[in-house]
Parts: sequence; structure tokens; C-alpha cells
Amino acid sequence: MNKKPSRLTKALLETAKDMQQEGILDEKAYAKITMRHLNKEKCPKIDPITSEEIRMLREEAHLSQAVFASYLNLTVGYVSQLERGVKQPTGAVLTLLNVIRRKGFDAILP
Repeated sequence: MNKKPSRLTKALLETAKDMQQEGILDEKAYAKITMRHLNKEKCPKIDPITSEEIRMLREEAHLSQAVFASYLNLTVGYVSQLERGVKQPTGAVLTLLNVIRRKGFDAILP
């Protein structure tokens, strides 16, 4: 959300903050409300990941590109493009790759 919050949005967020401070609204509920209204610069930063790091994650897990793609619900061609640096991961793919980088493949496997 790039535009400035409206007066109503500001008032609702202020009310929600007051409710959270008084214990009427728990922290999880408050965070859910406020995340919808934060500017992009306030959102958690997702670290970029290089093509070499993507390939290393896959190889360290002893996975083929096909199996890696299947786990991430991607095409093999897209994984190949990521590993060659032709494309850069964005959005959900970048977030998922960061989770795997931090916590390993066990974090996404059933």
C-alpha cells in the first residue's frame, strides 16, 4: 500500500492500538490488523537470494531440479532460470526460499 492512510484508517488503527494496550485485543490480533495498513517500507525485509545460493540449497538437500520444483510448486524451467540467474525470485517464491535458507527443507516438508 503506497498511499497515505485515510483519517478513518488512522482512527481505527489508533483505537486498535488502545485496545491492545488495555488488553482487550491480544498482540496477534493487533498485528493482523496493522499489517494490512503498513507502508511497504515498514514491512519486514526479505533478503534477496542469488542463483548460486538457490543451486546450493537444492544440491545440499540432494534434490534434482524436478523434485525441488515439485516441492516449491514451480516448473523445472523456472528453477533452471533461477539457478542460471536469468530470473530473480520474487514474492512468495523468494519468501519460501528464505525460509528454506534459514530453517532447511524440513520447514516445508510434511
